[in-house]
Amino acid sequence: MAIDASTVVPASVQRNLSDKLYEKRKNAALEIEGITKNLAAAGEHDKIAALIRMLIDDFTHSAQANHRKGGLIGLAAVTVGLTTEAGPHLENIVPPVVESFGDHDSRVRYYACEALYNIAKVVRGEFIVFFNKIFDALCKLSADSDANVQSAAHLLDRLVKDIVTESDSFSIEEFIPLLKERMNVLNPYVRQFLVGWITVLDSVPDIDMLGFLPDFLDGLFNMLSDSSLEIRQQADAALSEFLQEIKNSPNVDYGRMAEILVRRCGSTDEFTRLTAVIWVNEFVKLGGDQLVPHYADVLGAILPCISDKEEKIRVVACETNEELRGLKPEPSEGFDVGKVLQIARRELNSDFEATRIEALHWIQNLVLKYRNEIIIYMDDIFSSLLNALSDPSEEVVLLVLEVHACVAQETRHFTNLAIHLLSNFKSKNSLLEKRGPLVVRRLCVLLGAERVYREFSIILGKESDLDFAATMIQALNLILVTSAELAGLRVILKQTLLNSSGKELFLSLYPSWCHSAMATITLCFLAQAYHHASCVIQSLKDEDINIKFLVHLDKLIRLLETPIFSYLRLQLLEPEKHAWLVKCLYGLLMLLPQQSSAFKILRTRLKTVPSSRLSDAMTRLLPAPHDVPIRTEDGNGNAEEDAASIYESINFPARLDQFAQTQDKHREFAKLKPPPTLNSTSGLGQSTSMHSDSGLSLSSSFTQDDLRREEMAPPSLALPLPDISRPPSRASTSTSFQ
Repeated sequence: MAIDASTVVPASVQRNLSDKLYEKRKNAALEIEGITKNLAAAGEHDKIAALIRMLIDDFTHSAQANHRKGGLIGLAAVTVGLTTEAGPHLENIVPPVVESFGDHDSRVRYYACEALYNIAKVVRGEFIVFFNKIFDALCKLSADSDANVQSAAHLLDRLVKDIVTESDSFSIEEFIPLLKERMNVLNPYVRQFLVGWITVLDSVPDIDMLGFLPDFLDGLFNMLSDSSLEIRQQADAALSEFLQEIKNSPNVDYGRMAEILVRRCGSTDEFTRLTAVIWVNEFVKLGGDQLVPHYADVLGAILPCISDKEEKIRVVACETNEELRGLKPEPSEGFDVGKVLQIARRELNSDFEATRIEALHWIQNLVLKYRNEIIIYMDDIFSSLLNALSDPSEEVVLLVLEVHACVAQETRHFTNLAIHLLSNFKSKNSLLEKRGPLVVRRLCVLLGAERVYREFSIILGKESDLDFAATMIQALNLILVTSAELAGLRVILKQTLLNSSGKELFLSLYPSWCHSAMATITLCFLAQAYHHASCVIQSLKDEDINIKFLVHLDKLIRLLETPIFSYLRLQLLEPEKHAWLVKCLYGLLMLLPQQSSAFKILRTRLKTVPSSRLSDAMTRLLPAPHDVPIRTEDGNGNAEEDAASIYESINFPARLDQFAQTQDKHREFAKLKPPPTLNSTSGLGQSTSMHSDSGLSLSSSFTQDDLRREEMAPPSLALPLPDISRPPSRASTSTSFQ
């Protein structure tokens, strides 16, 4: 039979317990405390349970606020009366008090805090079983709109913290999910409350908060960007303490936290980014094998930070990047080469030069360290590397070429590089103009000038777009005769008529050089094949002498005045030995308009040729190989015989036919092109220039007026030349020119 609580608690006490006056409610609570003590002493726990049910049903659940207040103070009084025997009744006492934390009346909420405070003081450790519910309620009260309620909640919170820190039964495993859920709350009061609890629990030696750090680490980083300075400082202090613990702990879950830090490195908040980068830096130093599967994500976070606007972030990011590059994980350990490569490729499109440079360093390192694994991905990044050649930064372009060179050590990839590079030059005129010389020169240094030029020559020899082929050959020819990096190649070409290596190089370049008459003549000048150069010049009599032709001729004349061709100019001191060279220069002179500056330059140069020996030389022209001085190497004349053999093997008549056929193809190709529009002729009359790496400016100022003046000019008084359209037979040659 249920016990009636009215028989236990007098009606007057019940009335006072719901009175609007606090003093009457307090006195009633004291009487309930005494009644509870007597019942507990008598062992009548059934009556105590009935008393508790009455306080809950008739008071704490009442619609009247004063009744609810009385019920709360009454439940606290029962607990105080029970003292050490309160444990069995707590499951009935505590829940209605905690529920009252959400009451719409602020005074009820206040008394709920007071009641639970008194209950907690009595029961201490037995209170822990309700911790999660109490924590959740306190979390909400910490942001209460009423200042008195907040103050009461803070007092209760401090007591609960004391109880938890001294308790052996607190379960961190059950608490962490609740903490993790609350960490995303934005209210500043709640955030302070949460950071306070994290700090307190971390200070307890028996509670392993570090082991659960990945569960609430993201929330702490969230607080670093809070508008409140106090909250930012508290969150930073907590994070600093955890980082120190990580350094001293042998067991840390770096992987889960690395995922969080990677996201935070991209935060819009500067302080958050800095803290995240500092953590990543420490993780890279400490993480070891645990971080291997996360290398790609870490790299993806660090590379953008290298170009951060904040110097502190840049410094730490650069240090972290160096640490990462110094590690050498193996694919067998979970290192995803393809993913890291993908990250580096993505950062090639960064707006910041420093990031693009470091991305290229990573690609280069991957190629060098993981060549077998990286080759299968090269097709995926090839286009990105080629596009990077248009980068405004010269350092980026040079690094791109170094990466290409690392891959192109194999013949297949080298050919692929040359094909794609020429294709890029073809589709992007600006790339050839702005980066062409730099690209070609650097590739020659990295891969060998002869190898590069031979490969380009083979590809351009098959090019169907003859205009592009001519343009590219002219560019390669200019680089060949002006760049210091190609000095060795020029030395080999100078030996064309003396040894097989020079001959083979000459023959490999010649077919593609035929796309440009001036390039062909330049190649012959480098090879000192002056007789053949003269034949090529003679074959130009049917050439359409237009502005484009004259511009290229003008550039050739100016090239002859550069230091590269000093040997050629010195040979003019011995015209009897180099008669075909003299004829070449006079041939070029005859192609130039008399009013042009190029004509004046060349004529001035020819005037310096010793006139006393010039006339005799021009009447005793000899064919090659005697066109080039022969060095006797063994004293038996074998060098001369070898030179003659090389000359025959080159088969210059066949080469001349090859040049003529290529030029015929260009004429046919020009006929098939649509007629030029007005816009396409706007280049006429404009000055064009090119610069060598030695600082020389090779400019041309031919205009359409030059051609008109030439047509109207009186006959020139040029020096007469004998009829030498056909070279004398070999039988008529003399050794006196050696």
